[in-house]
Amino acid sequence: MAARSPSASLGRVAKFPSLKSGTLLAILQGEPLNYVEVRRSGSHRHLVASGRDPLTFAFHDGVEVPPHLVRKILVKSAGLSEAEALELL
Repeated sequence: MAARSPSASLGRVAKFPSLKSGTLLAILQGEPLNYVEVRRSGSHRHLVASGRDPLTFAFHDGVEVPPHLVRKILVKSAGLSEAEALELL
């Protein structure tokens, strides 16, 4: 049995760039997602949008959000397809 390449499991994630927290927050609050911050708890911002699940985003100004978290937030939490998420970036 051949060993799996470490990069094979990262193939999907590699398409997503790392982003500054402020940039990712701007994407979440912009069209078409339209998330609105409803409260803060420390560094966590609680966001809601009509027709979408609420999400909590840990905002650390100037910190890079790694690609796997960018994908997780946009695809799993915000409910976009990978193609839709990549179009926003």
